[in-house]
Amino acid sequence: MSSLAEMIPPAWRDALAAAASAETFTALDAFLTTEFATATVFPPKEQLFAALARTPPSAIKAVILGQDPYPKKGHANGLAFSVSPGVKPPGSLRNVFKGLTIDVGIPAPTTADLSVWADRGVLLLNTILTVREGEANSHKKKGWEPFTEAVLRHVASLPGPIVFFCFGKPAEAMVAKHVDATRHHVLVTPHPSPLNKFAFVDAVTKDKPFTKANELLVAAGRGPIDWALP
Repeated sequence: MSSLAEMIPPAWRDALAAAASAETFTALDAFLTTEFATATVFPPKEQLFAALARTPPSAIKAVILGQDPYPKKGHANGLAFSVSPGVKPPGSLRNVFKGLTIDVGIPAPTTADLSVWADRGVLLLNTILTVREGEANSHKKKGWEPFTEAVLRHVASLPGPIVFFCFGKPAEAMVAKHVDATRHHVLVTPHPSPLNKFAFVDAVTKDKPFTKANELLVAAGRGPIDWALP
């Protein structure tokens, strides 16, 4: 496997050079080399930085922050909350889609691959970018967090304004740590987990975060995000 630093998409390399040369990133690189050789790890190597590749800094209008990839075979595709084409939406994503239908009024999508959102300026960033099969959070505290925090800091330094969606308390805490809410917009909801389904849907019904995000972007002259999916 190429070194992790070499795999970072060109549009991000200068901004993330310090994070990619840090001791923790070197240790992460060594850890992942062993993991890919001895275990089943998701997403595939070529999709590790899919979120950064599909959404360069200059294109970012919004950020949706996830935790770690889905640990089930064939699901993770390198984008937070997204799954590979042809895979049925997991519970959390089904609830996001229910929220979208209530908020924006679009029909339920027939795909759970969110690549189209990424191409439209939504950075779908997980805090941890890899996971071992069947073991959620198995790559927590292995070195990804300092790197993805560096990504957030760089996004927060952009002129924007950018809308940050915080689904749940961990995302809210991480965004609060790195994002100046007087320069950007931070929208908070409960996590869309099936365990939190009613709290998430109630919050979306009341606050309409997807509509609000577009209103904020239009007011800033940035243009709305088309939330419709195939």
